[in-house]
Amino acid sequence: MSIILNIDTAVQTSSICLAENGKPVAVKINPSQKDAASWLHVAIRELSAEINFELFQADAIAVSEGPGSYTGLRVGMATAKGLCYALNKPLIAINTLQMMAFSAREYCKGFLCPMIDARRMEVFTAVFNQNLETVLPYTNMVLNENSFDELLQKNTITFFGNGSIKFQQFMQNRQALFASIETNASSMAELSYKKFLAHELTNLAYSQPFYGKDFYSSVKKSL
Repeated sequence: MSIILNIDTAVQTSSICLAENGKPVAVKINPSQKDAASWLHVAIRELSAEINFELFQADAIAVSEGPGSYTGLRVGMATAKGLCYALNKPLIAINTLQMMAFSAREYCKGFLCPMIDARRMEVFTAVFNQNLETVLPYTNMVLNENSFDELLQKNTITFFGNGSIKFQQFMQNRQALFASIETNASSMAELSYKKFLAHELTNLAYSQPFYGKDFYSSVKKSL
């Protein structure tokens, strides 16, 4: 038996999920990602109290490592690492795009293409088959009407995530389907459990968020 606390602050919501043997036991979701820093620790305490659970009973802490919101990723990773250090527990990192694909495969046909908005016409994306095997490796892509043409010639692809909204506005290919899929930390439960069993753990000292691209700031550097 294994108990894992899963933390996600990479997508549009912030959420936590306590899972036993890959099955969600309790979930808390905050619709707003912007106050993740103030919400996260309170939510963990509340969830623990509600189900009479002590954090030291967890076998591991899992966190969505990105890509996603810069601020959200930093908050989630810092919280997960802090808990691991304090409780002497292993850390498991889950790619956010794979987590999103897991949440969609039950409802969507063909290949799965999660998209995270990365400003203007750019998205963080990848393509997975129904077994969550990578068809198109992670990329930060500037979308145009020819994006995914090669894959769409022979395959149906379901696009989802907040980055897919702008793609839907000009994509005309009938093989391209669009869906509204809600993703939260419960979608990490089975993925983190499999990694735990396979001992695919993250080096706690050197773990950091996967931002996908360099951080952008409008603040000018001082000379």
